[in-house]
Amino acid sequence: MSVEGWMVLGILTVSIIFFVTEWLRVDVVALGVVVSLMVTNLLTPAEALAGFASTTVATITALFIVGGGIMQTGLADQIGRRVLAIAGREEKRLMVVLMAAVGLLSGFMSSTGTVAVLLPSVLIVARSAKISPAKLMMPLAYGSLLGGALTLIGTPPNIVASEAMAEAGLEPFGFFSFTLIGLVLLAVGTIYMVTVARHLLPDHRPDVGDQPLMLARELIKAHQLDEHMWRLRVRRGSPLIGLTLKAADLRYQYDITILNVIREVGERPEFSLVNLGDRRRNGKPQTEILSPSGDMIINLDDVLIVEGETKDLNRVSVALKLSVQAPESVDEAFLLGDELGVAEVLLPQRSRLIGQTLTEARFGSQYNLNVLAILRPGFKEPLDIETTELAFGDTLLVQGLWRHIADLKKRPRTFIVTGEPEAMIGPPHQKRAPVALAIVIGMIVVMVGGWLDVTTAGLTAAILMVISGCLTMDEAYRSIDWKSIFLVAGMLPMSAALSQTGLVDAAAASLVTLLGELNPRAIISALFLATALFSQVLSNTTTTVIIAPIALAAAVTLGVDARPFLMAVAIGASMAFVTPVASPVNTLVMTPGSYSFGDYVKVGLPLLIITWIVTIIILPFVFPL
Repeated sequence: MSVEGWMVLGILTVSIIFFVTEWLRVDVVALGVVVSLMVTNLLTPAEALAGFASTTVATITALFIVGGGIMQTGLADQIGRRVLAIAGREEKRLMVVLMAAVGLLSGFMSSTGTVAVLLPSVLIVARSAKISPAKLMMPLAYGSLLGGALTLIGTPPNIVASEAMAEAGLEPFGFFSFTLIGLVLLAVGTIYMVTVARHLLPDHRPDVGDQPLMLARELIKAHQLDEHMWRLRVRRGSPLIGLTLKAADLRYQYDITILNVIREVGERPEFSLVNLGDRRRNGKPQTEILSPSGDMIINLDDVLIVEGETKDLNRVSVALKLSVQAPESVDEAFLLGDELGVAEVLLPQRSRLIGQTLTEARFGSQYNLNVLAILRPGFKEPLDIETTELAFGDTLLVQGLWRHIADLKKRPRTFIVTGEPEAMIGPPHQKRAPVALAIVIGMIVVMVGGWLDVTTAGLTAAILMVISGCLTMDEAYRSIDWKSIFLVAGMLPMSAALSQTGLVDAAAASLVTLLGELNPRAIISALFLATALFSQVLSNTTTTVIIAPIALAAAVTLGVDARPFLMAVAIGASMAFVTPVASPVNTLVMTPGSYSFGDYVKVGLPLLIITWIVTIIILPFVFPL
């Protein structure tokens, strides 16, 4: 192997190490690959930057915008809710309908977006039917992954594999080239989940109704909030008198969260929430409940409804001259009511809060909500509210006005609100849902008819989404997963470098020498397994970029049709079932489903083996060798 070949192999190895360990963000690693290839003169600047001008990147970008239009109009949400309404409350039927619905939706929009849209509704259905969310969360995730194999635009690896064929001068995959195999895999996966996996999944069965307040009370009990509520009365001489809540900063100083303030009625502030009667009642001063805000000034005899540990209560009461009072039976109303609520909020993959602490994000002042706990998959105890840097998959337990909780739903890129009232707030462009549906159907028709190529059809649909008002241009920018775009654009030149230095041909020749004497099906089998296994720890798009050229070269060496080889790679990339980090959707459902790492191995590994066997059996019939 040449010196250049060893250099490329070294850069690839280092990048894989960074991808697996996540010491650096994946997009930073991909840009590092581009710079390394230029600095070492392995590629010219034009060749190294060609990924940013590739049709693959343009197509994926356009489809993100189309998916954003589907989400901003609530089209996917409407379809999902209607499907779930039809599904009823029987566990097996729910699993079948759910996997079919999420699979079909994932064939036309990103799997992460599909799961994010349907997750709140699925949780509500699970609690309403008194079914453990764990019985539905993993089918939701796995259905979306299987659905990615239904169409050309179902997932980026499909597009990468198709573009690899086009660049080699071969006919690329059509829109429905994946559909027959994808439908079989979705059907087989659904049967497995209903008959076998259903008994392997944990059963954390709730015993609550489907009303929002019932769901919130479940959260209060689950997190023992009612056991950590106290009343602190501001006594004469307290240094808090005259300070704003922001200046007092009890959370940072004493780990105490102020939920509400009870104040004797005098001059009513504008932020008064509830008037509890006349000025006096039964000889006692009439009081009102105030929602805490940073600029609220603390007065003498204010009663602070707080949440915290006993030891912290003792510290703050002594230091600030506060009298500690036992909570009263009505205090749960200060957490919960027609106006006040408690909800769990998941952080999706592209949340702007990731990497920041709540203080750095100014969460309280930005969103007018208290964060009572931070939960992270794999950690049994809540994390420190002040110092924890937020990560993808974290769950925030928030408390405040229902309307402020509802406001979080306006930011689907930053938050996924679970267990909220179904009609709290609609998507911003709900009236444009029929237009979005027409655009998506039109895009599919022109792709299938061959009137426009995938890139042109996708970009046209994206522009129409913006022009028609399905989403604004700012919303279009926010709908793009820029991390994925930079990842694909940065890793495509690696594929070129591997080819130019002869590493692709060498790998393909070794594969053919090792397995070629058996039959081409053995090579297809190895390609599927290699892609699927790498996809458990690496981005499936990165894996496809690396392995697709090897699959293509192997087919050319054998002199057979390249389509089943590339198809095996693309499908294998979607079968990311075995670990919670194999795909964003697996991470997204881990906390709502209360899953452990072992649950994914126990349920996902047999499914991976099943899909491998089914794919190897079917592929030669769909694409004869």
